[in-house]
Amino acid sequence: MKKALVVGINYYPDVGPLYGCVNDAYAVSQVLMRHMDGQLNFDVKLVTAVDANTAISRKQLKDDVAALFADDSEVALFYFAGHGHVEDAGGYLVTSDCADGDDGLPLEELLNFANGSKAKNKILILDSCHSGVAGTPKSLGDKALLSEGMTILTASSKDQYAQEVNGSGVFTSLFVDALNGGAANLLGDITPGSIYAHIDQSLGAWEQRPIFKTNVKAFTSLRKVAPPIQLTDLKQITELFQTPGSDFSLDPSFEPQPPAPNHGIAPDPENNRKFAILQKLNRLNLVKPVGEDHMYFAAMNSKPCRLTVLGEHYWNLISKGRI
Repeated sequence: MKKALVVGINYYPDVGPLYGCVNDAYAVSQVLMRHMDGQLNFDVKLVTAVDANTAISRKQLKDDVAALFADDSEVALFYFAGHGHVEDAGGYLVTSDCADGDDGLPLEELLNFANGSKAKNKILILDSCHSGVAGTPKSLGDKALLSEGMTILTASSKDQYAQEVNGSGVFTSLFVDALNGGAANLLGDITPGSIYAHIDQSLGAWEQRPIFKTNVKAFTSLRKVAPPIQLTDLKQITELFQTPGSDFSLDPSFEPQPPAPNHGIAPDPENNRKFAILQKLNRLNLVKPVGEDHMYFAAMNSKPCRLTVLGEHYWNLISKGRI
């Protein structure tokens, strides 16, 4: 069972309204609900505040957080988009009923719920100002306090504001892009680590900086998308290359439609099948031609191809039965 509590607050009568948080929460809830193929993924509870009738109180947020982390689910994910506040006493998630910032839900209290949960994977995604302080109690200085299975991903550091562009949070836009496939590996899995890498690479040194803290033995997959290559084709890598460092010899018979003259070598159907897989692997930077810029010319000029460093990595994973 995978559970997600997704919260977006625009309505703040006393500390200033926001405009993109509810839309961000809707976008996150939609992408989490199902995998790309339509299969169910997270059981999502979406809570949003747009006016006085839907205002979210500190108590309501606390109760919802407690319920999220109350059982032993496979994944318990909390997403928050709204105002954040930080002071010497620590950080806070600001709710609709707050008159200042320190009357919101303390991040230390949020961390206590998550740290104490029996859920196998606890994930906090915070798109709020100063959210990078989460997981770092003042008493520990710059050290984080995370139980096993805990991951925190925030929009900005403890000293930064979370930015919005065109009515959407910069961080959440990148987060949704990552879940839609931008952070997928060759198996179509999207993990918290790959999401952070996607967001981190998309932001410059002068922009808000995402913060990533984790204490896990292995990353869990948050969503699956269509992989860029079929698993059966990917596994051919150990059939085509006897060792990670070996070359695979090519000649014109691998090309199904060689130009005339073709060196007197006719196309071979089995070689054509292998070459089609090698070209797929080449497009994914797993295989590279030797002595030529393109696989086609390597075949025409009887040059070999070999695995890239990334290709060697996947060769090892497949040979060890990890894939």
